[in-house]
Amino acid sequence: MKPVTLTTERLVLRPFEPSDAPAVHAACQEPDIPRWTSVPSPYGVEDAERFVGTVVPEGWRDDTAYDFAVVSRADGSLVGAMGLVRLARLHTPERQAELGYWTAREHRGRGYTVEAARAVLRWAFRDLGVERLEWHAEAGNEGSRAVARSLGFHMEGTLRAQLVREGIRRDVWIGSLLPSDLPEGPGASGAAGPGRPDATPYLPYPG
Repeated sequence: MKPVTLTTERLVLRPFEPSDAPAVHAACQEPDIPRWTSVPSPYGVEDAERFVGTVVPEGWRDDTAYDFAVVSRADGSLVGAMGLVRLARLHTPERQAELGYWTAREHRGRGYTVEAARAVLRWAFRDLGVERLEWHAEAGNEGSRAVARSLGFHMEGTLRAQLVREGIRRDVWIGSLLPSDLPEGPGASGAAGPGRPDATPYLPYPG
């Protein structure tokens, strides 16, 4: 996948650049990010440099993760990170991806994460042909779940002992979003909407 840039009213979502490493490193010193995400802990400068210089470009090149730097249009500051991850089933009949994100502490509570995510969701459904988007979070991550609920994700339950962190099995919350869950609205130029003609028919269980 060739990296793309998305824009919203207040934000620019673009691939990370080497110059973002100091801001990524600073954001990941806040305890909640390593606590609830898969970033290394402790998080060093080398980790940030590897993420922006190697991990992100390889993810776009190899179609394994499409990571965006979420940047304020007002002052260019790094608001957070957001992306589509676990893309092994993106180009299979499942057409599935997972949404992941973190937000720098000083930018929380302003609606930035939901605003950025809505742009990524529409791009995923309209341009990439995603037919099921999942959200996973370790059980107890109320902040992430609040964002997912605001986006319209349907909470599907708890995956027991699904995550191993620090040698301990932990439960994971899971939610899903389908193209039909999104309200109609403007999409990317030339992109098909949720009713795209090549969509796989869905037969929901009637019970």
